[in-house]
Amino acid sequence: MGIYKIKIKPNPDFKRIERVLKRDGIPDRVPFYELFSNIEEKIIGDEIKKRDCKDELDYQLKLHITYQYKLGYDYVSVRANFFFTRPSTHIGDTKEGKRGYVQGSDSLISNEEEFEKYPWPDMKNIDFSPLERVKDIIPSGMKVIPLGPGGVLENVMWIMGYEQFSYALIENPKLVKAVFEAVGSRLEKLIKTYASMSHVGAVAIGDDMGFKTQTMISPEMLREYVFPWHKRIVDVCHSYGKPIILHSCGNLKEINEDIIKCGWEGKHSFEDAVEPIWEFKEKYGDKISCLGGFDMNKICMLSLDEIRKHTRFLIDKCASNGGFAIGTGNSVANYVPPENFLTMLEEAYQYGVY
Repeated sequence: MGIYKIKIKPNPDFKRIERVLKRDGIPDRVPFYELFSNIEEKIIGDEIKKRDCKDELDYQLKLHITYQYKLGYDYVSVRANFFFTRPSTHIGDTKEGKRGYVQGSDSLISNEEEFEKYPWPDMKNIDFSPLERVKDIIPSGMKVIPLGPGGVLENVMWIMGYEQFSYALIENPKLVKAVFEAVGSRLEKLIKTYASMSHVGAVAIGDDMGFKTQTMISPEMLREYVFPWHKRIVDVCHSYGKPIILHSCGNLKEINEDIIKCGWEGKHSFEDAVEPIWEFKEKYGDKISCLGGFDMNKICMLSLDEIRKHTRFLIDKCASNGGFAIGTGNSVANYVPPENFLTMLEEAYQYGVY
């Protein structure tokens, strides 16, 4: 059994978060949203035993579904086995365990020859078995919000390497455009397949476009290379009547209007030091829904009483007219204390009733 007593009564209803995303009236309570969680096993404990599962995928699906259901979510997040090959990952040691990272100088494409040799994924051979298998085991009321394998800009930067990519933007824009085309067109096809599935209720894409003080590349270059693909991805999802969520970190103040023009239903990832969710909600809440917003530093460092107080603050500031789902400002990383995270959810469950 899990070691944490969860004070939430599961009652999944995807219409709850769908209403938030479409800004179509007020749900019965403030729903929860996360990009992903790295503490599922810590919370659930040994409730799902590997020996009772058919294989590793069966175990991971059942673990995730149990976690999402018991914590009061209205969806599960399952994705296809699809990725773009990245440079070799470096491994660093942290007190939570090993953590992978890619350096800015690592690159797989810096010229046309490397572009031709790169192992571009064949979209006809994508493994959708995780989404196919989850269809028959998700609880009634839940739907799937699949997550893309990184976004358009992220994958281009990972493949080319941030340093090579920066040089190429000036010295070889033709190559940059070709890489964006190769990445963007594949993501568009992936999102189309996701959106066509009956048990998929919405889609999410993670495409970090900034850091603390500014965007990763200039707003002008984002408008030239990135936003046209964002618009195409959003449009193909909308063609199936499904809302789509953008997760994007960093200081995006110069491009908030561009994000909204692309048609995303929801914006996720907020940091108080950059732009608190309540300030964003006040400016843009009538145009795009606001998801998450509990600052990562606060969810880790505040006392339990302070977490309850800040949860109520967020709900008071952001939830009155709908268009808001609560969660962490980024994701439930492995360094987030489970007690702190559960306290946020439990307080929101009790306080966030309309």
